[in-house]
Amino acid sequence: MNSMEAPPARVLVVDDDPTVSEVVAGYLRRAGFAVEEAGDGPAALDAAARVRPDLVVLDLMLPGIDGLEVCRRLRAAGPVPVIMLTARGDEDDRITGLEVGADDYVTKPFSPRELVLRVTSVLRRSRAADGPGGPGGPGGPGAPVSGLLTGGGLSLDPATHRATRNGGELALTLREFDLLAHFLRHPGRAHGREELMREVWGWDFGDLSTVTVHVRRLRAKIEEDPGRPLLIRTVWGVGYRFEPAGEVAA
Repeated sequence: MNSMEAPPARVLVVDDDPTVSEVVAGYLRRAGFAVEEAGDGPAALDAAARVRPDLVVLDLMLPGIDGLEVCRRLRAAGPVPVIMLTARGDEDDRITGLEVGADDYVTKPFSPRELVLRVTSVLRRSRAADGPGGPGGPGGPGAPVSGLLTGGGLSLDPATHRATRNGGELALTLREFDLLAHFLRHPGRAHGREELMREVWGWDFGDLSTVTVHVRRLRAKIEEDPGRPLLIRTVWGVGYRFEPAGEVAA
């Protein structure tokens, strides 16, 4: 490897199914990542402390310590991005995973190629958030946005990756931050879920419920009453619209 070339990103894959772990690790290695594997919660925490991964792919159902608790402990130790693997249909678990700090989730069964794209996307956003010279690059999905974004009592600074609501700091995941930035840049415009998946995160395919969950979590953090949202409005048959004035519909 050229001395000027950056080392490969380190990904920790945590799954108690050896077949799943082997397939995922193989695809990630072929994509150029350095991969470490762990088969249960305690082993995952030990490996994370030892190799300091750039990203963790974490199964929700683990022996010893479950994935949610592993995620809590990982995020308490530092800002490592986490992609959670969940069983299809377990929406409550996916929401809880996002609440404890997961940046994204993929439902089983999944395409290993899609998972590699998700890993690449989350890492790109994570590195872009670490500084203006990150690999997000100008203009594309996941790129840093220049200038302070405001509306509806919200303020978002892409340069420092900080967001506030009425002056109070918001604890947003990378996905929530990107989604809020997109809404603030396009007030009053209706967005379909496919459009948000493509324009915000650069995905041409995937589980559309991912968008629904991220919108729900974002509402929980920015709305006065998430059950009756005034800022992120549902546009029936289309998707969502950001209303900075937060006006009650007539």
